[in-house]
Amino acid sequence: MPVPVILDCDPGHDDAFNILLAAANPAIELLAITTVAGNQTLEKTTLNARRVCSVAGIRGVPIAAGRDRPLHGPRRIAEDIHGASGLDGPGFAAGEPDVPLDPRDALTLVRDTLLAHPAPVTLVPTGPLTNIAVLLLAHPELAGRIERIVMMGGSTERGNTTPAAEFNILCDPEAADIVLRSGLPVTMFGLNATHQAQATPEVVARIAALGTPLSGLCVDLLTYFASTYREVFGFDAPPLHDPLTVAHLIDPTLVGLARAAVAVELTGTHTRGATVVDLHGVTGRPADVEVAMDVDADGFWDLIVDAVRVLGEGRAT
Repeated sequence: MPVPVILDCDPGHDDAFNILLAAANPAIELLAITTVAGNQTLEKTTLNARRVCSVAGIRGVPIAAGRDRPLHGPRRIAEDIHGASGLDGPGFAAGEPDVPLDPRDALTLVRDTLLAHPAPVTLVPTGPLTNIAVLLLAHPELAGRIERIVMMGGSTERGNTTPAAEFNILCDPEAADIVLRSGLPVTMFGLNATHQAQATPEVVARIAALGTPLSGLCVDLLTYFASTYREVFGFDAPPLHDPLTVAHLIDPTLVGLARAAVAVELTGTHTRGATVVDLHGVTGRPADVEVAMDVDADGFWDLIVDAVRVLGEGRAT
Protein backbone atom coordinates (compact mmCIF):
# COMPACT_ATOMS: atom_id res chain seq x y z
CA MET A 1 0.00 0.00 0.00
CA PRO A 2 1.29 3.49 -0.72
CA VAL A 3 2.46 5.59 2.22
CA PRO A 4 -0.04 8.39 2.96
CA VAL A 5 1.92 11.64 3.23
CA ILE A 6 1.38 15.31 3.99
CA LEU A 7 4.23 17.52 2.77
CA ASP A 8 4.95 20.63 4.83
CA CYS A 9 7.40 22.75 2.88
CA ASP A 10 8.86 26.15 1.98
CA PRO A 11 9.62 25.97 -1.77
CA GLY A 12 12.60 26.45 -2.36
CA HIS A 13 14.42 24.57 -5.11
CA ASP A 14 14.87 21.30 -3.26
CA ASP A 15 11.27 21.40 -1.95
CA ALA A 16 10.10 21.65 -5.56
CA PHE A 17 11.77 18.35 -6.40
CA ASN A 18 10.28 16.77 -3.28
CA ILE A 19 6.80 17.72 -4.47
CA LEU A 20 7.54 16.17 -7.87
CA LEU A 21 8.84 12.96 -6.30
CA ALA A 22 5.90 12.58 -3.92
CA ALA A 23 3.36 13.18 -6.68
CA ALA A 24 4.98 10.92 -9.27
CA ASN A 25 5.91 7.78 -7.37
CA PRO A 26 3.19 5.17 -6.79
CA ALA A 27 4.69 4.27 -3.41
CA ILE A 28 3.44 7.62 -2.06
CA GLU A 29 -0.15 8.79 -1.58
CA LEU A 30 0.22 12.57 -1.51
CA LEU A 31 -2.73 13.81 0.54
CA ALA A 32 -1.94 17.50 0.98
CA ILE A 33 0.75 20.17 0.77
CA THR A 34 1.13 22.87 3.43
CA THR A 35 3.50 25.80 3.30
CA VAL A 36 5.51 27.73 5.86
CA ALA A 37 7.77 30.76 5.79
CA GLY A 38 11.40 29.71 5.42
CA ASN A 39 13.35 29.83 2.20
CA GLN A 40 11.17 32.83 1.37
CA THR A 41 8.17 34.58 2.86
CA LEU A 42 4.95 32.60 3.28
CA GLU A 43 3.31 34.42 0.36
CA LYS A 44 6.15 33.38 -1.94
CA THR A 45 6.55 29.79 -0.73
CA THR A 46 2.81 29.25 -1.12
CA LEU A 47 2.82 30.68 -4.63
CA ASN A 48 5.79 28.46 -5.46
CA ALA A 49 4.02 25.31 -4.30
CA ARG A 50 1.11 26.18 -6.58
CA ARG A 51 3.49 26.98 -9.44
CA VAL A 52 5.25 23.64 -9.16
CA CYS A 53 1.98 21.72 -9.08
CA SER A 54 0.66 23.71 -12.03
CA VAL A 55 3.62 23.14 -14.34
CA ALA A 56 3.90 19.46 -13.35
CA GLY A 57 0.20 18.73 -13.83
CA ILE A 58 -0.35 17.82 -10.18
CA ARG A 59 -4.07 18.18 -9.57
CA GLY A 60 -6.37 17.24 -6.73
CA VAL A 61 -3.81 17.78 -3.96
CA PRO A 62 -4.98 20.60 -1.65
CA ILE A 63 -2.43 23.31 -0.84
CA ALA A 64 -2.83 25.47 2.26
CA ALA A 65 -0.76 28.26 3.74
CA GLY A 66 0.54 27.96 7.29
CA ARG A 67 2.60 30.10 9.64
CA ASP A 68 4.32 33.21 8.34
CA ARG A 69 6.84 33.52 11.20
CA PRO A 70 8.47 31.39 13.90
CA LEU A 71 7.03 30.77 17.36
CA HIS A 72 9.62 33.15 18.82
CA GLY A 73 12.20 35.55 17.45
CA PRO A 74 12.74 37.16 14.06
CA ARG A 75 11.85 35.62 10.72
CA ARG A 76 14.69 34.46 8.45
CA ILE A 77 14.69 33.79 4.72
CA ALA A 78 17.32 32.26 2.43
CA GLU A 79 17.28 34.70 -0.47
CA ASP A 80 21.03 34.24 -0.96
CA ILE A 81 20.37 30.60 -1.90
CA HIS A 82 16.88 30.55 -3.43
CA GLY A 83 16.63 34.08 -4.86
CA ALA A 84 14.08 36.84 -4.56
CA SER A 85 11.20 34.60 -5.62
CA GLY A 86 12.30 31.53 -3.68
CA LEU A 87 12.44 29.64 -6.99
CA ASP A 88 14.74 31.77 -9.10
CA GLY A 89 16.06 30.33 -12.33
CA PRO A 90 13.14 29.21 -14.50
CA GLY A 91 10.67 31.55 -16.08
CA PHE A 92 7.24 30.69 -14.73
CA ALA A 93 4.19 31.85 -16.62
CA ALA A 94 2.94 35.30 -15.67
CA GLY A 95 -0.17 35.55 -13.55
CA GLU A 96 -1.67 33.15 -11.07
CA PRO A 97 -0.96 29.41 -11.39
CA ASP A 98 -3.97 27.27 -12.27
CA VAL A 99 -3.78 25.15 -9.10
CA PRO A 100 -5.86 26.96 -6.47
CA LEU A 101 -5.11 27.64 -2.83
CA ASP A 102 -7.31 25.72 -0.41
CA PRO A 103 -9.55 28.07 1.60
CA ARG A 104 -8.48 26.38 4.86
CA ASP A 105 -5.31 27.29 6.67
CA ALA A 106 -2.58 24.68 7.06
CA LEU A 107 -3.57 23.68 10.59
CA THR A 108 -7.17 23.05 9.57
CA LEU A 109 -6.21 21.18 6.41
CA VAL A 110 -3.83 18.88 8.28
CA ARG A 111 -6.37 18.27 11.05
CA ASP A 112 -9.11 17.45 8.55
CA THR A 113 -6.80 15.20 6.54
CA LEU A 114 -5.61 13.25 9.58
CA LEU A 115 -9.19 12.72 10.76
CA ALA A 116 -10.48 11.71 7.33
CA HIS A 117 -7.80 9.24 6.31
CA PRO A 118 -8.42 5.63 7.35
CA ALA A 119 -4.79 5.02 8.31
CA PRO A 120 -2.24 7.06 10.26
CA VAL A 121 -0.43 9.59 8.06
CA THR A 122 3.28 10.37 7.73
CA LEU A 123 4.16 14.05 8.05
CA VAL A 124 7.12 15.19 5.94
CA PRO A 125 8.28 18.69 6.99
CA THR A 126 11.15 20.06 4.92
CA GLY A 127 11.18 23.65 6.13
CA PRO A 128 11.07 25.25 9.56
CA LEU A 129 9.00 23.08 11.89
CA THR A 130 6.58 25.81 12.95
CA ASN A 131 3.44 24.30 11.38
CA ILE A 132 4.12 20.88 12.88
CA ALA A 133 4.78 22.30 16.34
CA VAL A 134 1.55 24.34 16.19
CA LEU A 135 -0.36 21.20 15.19
CA LEU A 136 1.06 19.20 18.11
CA LEU A 137 0.30 21.99 20.57
CA ALA A 138 -3.21 22.68 19.28
CA HIS A 139 -4.30 19.09 18.71
CA PRO A 140 -2.48 16.65 20.99
CA GLU A 141 -5.40 14.27 20.54
CA LEU A 142 -4.31 13.72 16.92
CA ALA A 143 -0.96 12.16 17.83
CA GLY A 144 -2.41 8.70 17.22
CA ARG A 145 -3.32 9.72 13.66
CA ILE A 146 0.35 10.46 12.88
CA GLU A 147 2.39 7.45 11.78
CA ARG A 148 5.75 9.22 11.96
CA ILE A 149 7.52 12.48 11.17
CA VAL A 150 10.25 12.38 8.50
CA MET A 151 11.95 15.76 8.54
CA MET A 152 14.78 17.58 6.79
CA GLY A 153 16.80 19.67 9.19
CA GLY A 154 19.75 19.76 11.52
CA SER A 155 23.01 17.89 11.24
CA THR A 156 25.25 15.53 13.16
CA GLU A 157 28.08 17.91 12.31
CA ARG A 158 28.27 21.63 11.55
CA GLY A 159 25.62 24.04 10.32
CA ASN A 160 25.07 25.96 7.10
CA THR A 161 23.59 29.22 8.45
CA THR A 162 25.77 29.59 11.51
CA PRO A 163 28.79 27.41 12.25
CA ALA A 164 26.56 25.30 14.53
CA ALA A 165 23.05 25.53 13.09
CA GLU A 166 21.28 24.35 9.95
CA PHE A 167 18.80 26.77 8.38
CA ASN A 168 15.48 24.98 9.04
CA ILE A 169 16.22 24.46 12.71
CA LEU A 170 17.66 27.93 13.23
CA CYS A 171 14.53 29.51 11.72
CA ASP A 172 12.48 28.13 14.63
CA PRO A 173 14.49 26.27 17.28
CA GLU A 174 11.56 26.19 19.72
CA ALA A 175 9.36 24.47 17.14
CA ALA A 176 12.08 21.92 16.41
CA ASP A 177 12.43 21.26 20.14
CA ILE A 178 8.69 20.61 20.42
CA VAL A 179 8.73 18.17 17.51
CA LEU A 180 11.83 16.26 18.63
CA ARG A 181 10.48 15.94 22.18
CA SER A 182 6.95 15.01 21.08
CA GLY A 183 7.33 11.28 21.65
CA LEU A 184 6.32 10.59 18.05
CA PRO A 185 8.64 8.54 15.82
CA VAL A 186 10.98 11.04 14.13
CA THR A 187 13.49 10.45 11.34
CA MET A 188 15.92 13.34 10.81
CA PHE A 189 17.67 14.04 7.53
CA GLY A 190 20.44 16.47 8.35
CA LEU A 191 23.18 18.10 6.32
CA ASN A 192 25.56 15.21 7.04
CA ALA A 193 23.28 13.01 4.91
CA THR A 194 21.86 15.44 2.38
CA HIS A 195 25.27 16.71 1.32
CA GLN A 196 25.83 13.24 -0.13
CA ALA A 197 23.09 13.80 -2.75
CA GLN A 198 24.62 16.42 -5.03
CA ALA A 199 23.22 17.38 -8.42
CA THR A 200 26.36 16.81 -10.46
CA PRO A 201 26.63 17.84 -14.13
CA GLU A 202 25.99 14.18 -15.00
CA VAL A 203 22.71 14.24 -13.08
CA VAL A 204 21.62 17.50 -14.71
CA ALA A 205 22.45 16.02 -18.14
CA ARG A 206 20.24 12.99 -17.40
CA ILE A 207 17.32 15.29 -16.60
CA ALA A 208 17.96 17.50 -19.64
CA ALA A 209 17.98 14.42 -21.88
CA LEU A 210 14.32 13.76 -21.02
CA GLY A 211 13.51 16.61 -23.39
CA THR A 212 10.21 17.78 -21.89
CA PRO A 213 9.16 21.26 -20.76
CA LEU A 214 9.19 20.01 -17.17
CA SER A 215 12.69 18.59 -17.47
CA GLY A 216 13.85 21.92 -18.92
CA LEU A 217 12.38 23.76 -15.96
CA CYS A 218 14.11 21.32 -13.59
CA VAL A 219 17.43 21.97 -15.33
CA ASP A 220 16.91 25.70 -14.90
CA LEU A 221 16.16 25.19 -11.20
CA LEU A 222 19.28 23.10 -10.66
CA THR A 223 21.46 25.47 -12.68
CA TYR A 224 20.42 28.43 -10.54
CA PHE A 225 20.76 26.37 -7.35
CA ALA A 226 24.25 25.31 -8.40
CA SER A 227 25.30 28.91 -8.97
CA THR A 228 24.28 30.06 -5.48
CA TYR A 229 25.75 27.03 -3.75
CA ARG A 230 29.00 27.62 -5.59
CA GLU A 231 29.04 31.30 -4.67
CA VAL A 232 27.96 30.97 -1.01
CA PHE A 233 29.44 27.61 0.02
CA GLY A 234 32.01 26.77 -2.64
CA PHE A 235 30.24 23.54 -3.64
CA ASP A 236 31.03 22.06 -7.04
CA ALA A 237 27.43 20.78 -7.22
CA PRO A 238 24.41 21.63 -5.06
CA PRO A 239 22.96 19.11 -2.58
CA LEU A 240 19.27 18.38 -3.06
CA HIS A 241 18.35 18.15 0.62
CA ASP A 242 14.59 17.77 0.91
CA PRO A 243 13.73 14.92 -1.47
CA LEU A 244 15.77 12.45 0.56
CA THR A 245 12.82 12.36 2.96
CA VAL A 246 10.34 11.04 0.41
CA ALA A 247 13.00 8.89 -1.29
CA HIS A 248 13.50 7.12 2.05
CA LEU A 249 9.76 6.44 2.28
CA ILE A 250 9.78 5.03 -1.25
CA ASP A 251 12.88 2.87 -0.73
CA PRO A 252 14.18 2.57 2.84
CA THR A 253 17.31 0.78 1.60
CA LEU A 254 18.62 4.06 0.13
CA VAL A 255 19.54 5.49 3.52
CA GLY A 256 21.45 4.07 6.47
CA LEU A 257 20.03 5.18 9.80
CA ALA A 258 21.40 5.38 13.34
CA ARG A 259 19.38 5.81 16.51
CA ALA A 260 20.38 8.66 18.80
CA ALA A 261 19.14 11.18 21.29
CA VAL A 262 18.78 14.58 19.63
CA ALA A 263 18.43 17.89 21.46
CA VAL A 264 18.02 21.40 20.07
CA GLU A 265 20.14 24.16 21.57
CA LEU A 266 17.80 27.03 22.44
CA THR A 267 19.95 29.51 24.35
CA GLY A 268 23.61 29.20 23.29
CA THR A 269 25.26 32.48 22.33
CA HIS A 270 27.05 30.85 19.40
CA THR A 271 25.07 27.62 19.08
CA ARG A 272 21.35 28.49 19.11
CA GLY A 273 19.57 26.17 16.67
CA ALA A 274 22.23 23.45 16.75
CA THR A 275 21.06 19.84 16.82
CA VAL A 276 23.08 17.99 19.43
CA VAL A 277 23.12 14.38 18.21
CA ASP A 278 24.33 11.84 20.76
CA LEU A 279 25.55 9.10 18.42
CA HIS A 280 27.62 7.40 21.12
CA GLY A 281 25.13 7.44 23.98
CA VAL A 282 27.29 9.58 26.24
CA THR A 283 24.33 11.51 27.71
CA GLY A 284 22.40 8.44 28.78
CA ARG A 285 19.25 9.88 27.18
CA PRO A 286 16.98 7.54 25.20
CA ALA A 287 18.07 7.08 21.58
CA ASP A 288 14.61 7.94 20.28
CA VAL A 289 15.34 9.63 16.93
CA GLU A 290 16.36 7.93 13.68
CA VAL A 291 19.20 9.92 12.15
CA ALA A 292 20.14 9.58 8.48
CA MET A 293 23.82 8.77 8.00
CA ASP A 294 24.67 7.11 4.68
CA VAL A 295 22.98 7.73 1.33
CA ASP A 296 22.90 5.72 -1.90
CA ALA A 297 23.14 8.80 -4.12
CA ASP A 298 22.83 6.86 -7.38
CA GLY A 299 19.61 5.20 -6.25
CA PHE A 300 18.27 8.53 -5.04
CA TRP A 301 18.91 10.23 -8.37
CA ASP A 302 17.29 7.34 -10.24
CA LEU A 303 14.07 8.13 -8.33
CA ILE A 304 14.32 11.86 -9.07
CA VAL A 305 14.97 11.39 -12.78
CA ASP A 306 12.11 8.91 -13.04
CA ALA A 307 9.73 11.32 -11.29
CA VAL A 308 10.59 14.12 -13.73
CA ARG A 309 10.13 11.70 -16.63
CA VAL A 310 6.73 10.45 -15.43
CA LEU A 311 5.33 13.91 -14.73
CA GLY A 312 6.85 15.34 -17.90
CA GLU A 313 5.03 12.71 -19.90
CA GLY A 314 1.76 13.47 -18.11
CA ARG A 315 1.65 10.09 -16.39
CA ALA A 316 1.43 11.05 -12.72
CA THR A 317 0.05 8.26 -10.55
